[in-house]
Amino acid sequence: MDDVNRTETGNEETGRWKNFNSWIKYYFNYECYMTFLNGCYSCEWQAQQKKKARRPLCCCSLRERLFYPWLIMSFCLSVLLFFTWIETSNEFNGFDWVVFLGTGVWFFWSIVLLSFLGILAAYTTLLLISSLILKNTTPTRVYIWINFSFSKIYYMSDKYLGYRDQKHLISVFIQGTSEVLGFLLCWEKQQLYLHWYHKILVLIMIPFFLFLLWILLTFWKDRWLTIGLSLQVFSPYIHLSSISVMVLLSWPVAFYLIHLEGEARMRRYQITSNERRRNTCCSMLTKLRALQVAIGVPFFLILLCLYVVPFGTYSPCLQEKEKLAPKPTFFGHRGAPMLGPENTIMSFEKAVEYGAHGLESDVRISFDGVPFLMHDYDLTRTTNIKEVLPNASSRHPSLFQWSFLTTLNAGKWFSDAWIKPFFRMKPLSEADKERARNQKIAKLTDLLAIAQKEKKLVIFDLESPPSKHPSRLSYIHLVVRVILDSKIEQHLIAWLPGSEREYIKSKAPGFQHVGTFYTLEELAEENITRINVDYKRLYYNGLREYKAANISINLYIVNEPWLFSLVWCHSIQSVTTDNIEVLNGMTHPYYFMTPNFYLFLWIFMDILSAVFIVSIFHFHWWRESQSEKILQGITSYTEASSASLQNEVLEIMGTPAPFPERERETASSKAVIPEVVNETTAPTMHPTNDVGQPVPTEPAFEPIQAPISEANREATLQTVLPILEANEPAVPSVEKPPPET
Repeated sequence: MDDVNRTETGNEETGRWKNFNSWIKYYFNYECYMTFLNGCYSCEWQAQQKKKARRPLCCCSLRERLFYPWLIMSFCLSVLLFFTWIETSNEFNGFDWVVFLGTGVWFFWSIVLLSFLGILAAYTTLLLISSLILKNTTPTRVYIWINFSFSKIYYMSDKYLGYRDQKHLISVFIQGTSEVLGFLLCWEKQQLYLHWYHKILVLIMIPFFLFLLWILLTFWKDRWLTIGLSLQVFSPYIHLSSISVMVLLSWPVAFYLIHLEGEARMRRYQITSNERRRNTCCSMLTKLRALQVAIGVPFFLILLCLYVVPFGTYSPCLQEKEKLAPKPTFFGHRGAPMLGPENTIMSFEKAVEYGAHGLESDVRISFDGVPFLMHDYDLTRTTNIKEVLPNASSRHPSLFQWSFLTTLNAGKWFSDAWIKPFFRMKPLSEADKERARNQKIAKLTDLLAIAQKEKKLVIFDLESPPSKHPSRLSYIHLVVRVILDSKIEQHLIAWLPGSEREYIKSKAPGFQHVGTFYTLEELAEENITRINVDYKRLYYNGLREYKAANISINLYIVNEPWLFSLVWCHSIQSVTTDNIEVLNGMTHPYYFMTPNFYLFLWIFMDILSAVFIVSIFHFHWWRESQSEKILQGITSYTEASSASLQNEVLEIMGTPAPFPERERETASSKAVIPEVVNETTAPTMHPTNDVGQPVPTEPAFEPIQAPISEANREATLQTVLPILEANEPAVPSVEKPPPET
């Protein structure tokens, strides 16, 4: 009983699956697929008959061909800008701040631009891929031909073969037709028409992309250095990944090259059989060979370059573990601005908590001569001045009295704002939120007290006061006096300002003087042993000459783990960072690899990829050869078996064989053609139904080779003879004239 239930359940599931499969075939057919592609590309969502191009190698009109390079240009520009903006993610916060200065609105403008460029890149990629798919799609007549041929084979095999032979024949035919379908997929063209909406948008995008490129080349030239640095880190992995991509690309390349070779053979056959079309076929052969060269040569050249590119690859992350320098130390950029409001006591204490070696800040002078910590040119972003004194929110911070500055809140913008200062900032705990809400603007002496207590270095940018400020000419002396009065150890001060260094050396000889991107001669003249430079300067020989001169290097601002890994592998001593929480948790540089391990991966990937590519080409060649053999075998045996069976039937009936030349003959026995004595011709009879309407008959199909025994042959003849006798066409003949007397 259980077996019966299981059988019934299995039958129900099989029936449901068949219905589901029929539903898929009904709704997701070739016509729907082509309608969707044409709708995306041409904005025509109605099913239309495919228009075939006039030329086999040209699939669109002259206007479309002239516009196609602009589409490719927009695609290249969009991908280039999208990739550039991704690689400059370390600068996103700085970009947001620059936009804030111009708009007065704080938002993640960098993420907006990244999303916008990503959408445009995806849009142009979709148009390009749609055009390529539309160029290489199968017309409906292919499916009609396949269904018609399959029906004929199934009908004839069911008539002449057993179930096992029938199943084998159908599987062979499917394999052969799949190869023919592959040829037609590449050769059949879909005429392209890009809707004018798309054309207008593409033409608008090109000047927009060029404008962005002009901005990058004019105002942010050093952004291109970031791409060079990223390639230094990722070059070994890009190399190995590119080899894998080439292996994947070898499948369509091999398929298309072998398809073109098959087309060339077909054209050569046409030249032999149709001499009148020699010139046309020769030109087509030339085009086919040119396509093979245009596709195959670049593919193999790129592959060859990838095989030998490690000889010219330089990556500082390829080194022995014993030679890896110690982990760089950290300067908290305005404290820890992802953990607390920047330039506040909370922010600096968080930086110390996460292992900062030094504290970095920006110092300004109040109108009454008090040095305080503030980065921006106004108080709008980091205080609540719009609530307290809206009319004065755009004034320079140094134009306020310190008594007023102490009344401002410097933490609510960080804890309560719906737009956080950093996109990837982690949520704050309730205790940290409450602590941040109570933060005030900090003085320089507050920072010095923390540094003295924790024995941390202090480095700061000293901004000159605006004009008409009381301390405009004496602000450096004022700051030095405040530092000395704080009783901090002088060696904890890393003095960065470049003005009045002689005065500083005389008043505070213990300060560590820090230079910028000075030459080695200038550094030696000023007796400076530490420099603070932009991380992009690392692109120029990795600052090798400074390291050789025992100059301690600090790079700013390093937030991304991949960039910090590069700095670590370059043996840099320290970095200034906003992301101290993440970078401090790194125990080893990312993307680090020993040379021997990379050599092993390089050789292994080269050998493995070569084996795969050769196998793929051999597989496609073998499939093409098998398909040709199957088609030739089916065609040749169909003709031979049909002729032999018809001749055998006609011999039994006493009728001469119409194709004696196809029979195997020997030298001793040849067929004798009897003379025909009739001159009348009988019309061909067509079967009709009961009403008298003609009934469509099965299309003529030639039987397929199968082992037939003598008994089966006799039975077949007994079955076929009555049919042939009933529908026997009269053979035209001529009466034999009487003998002359």
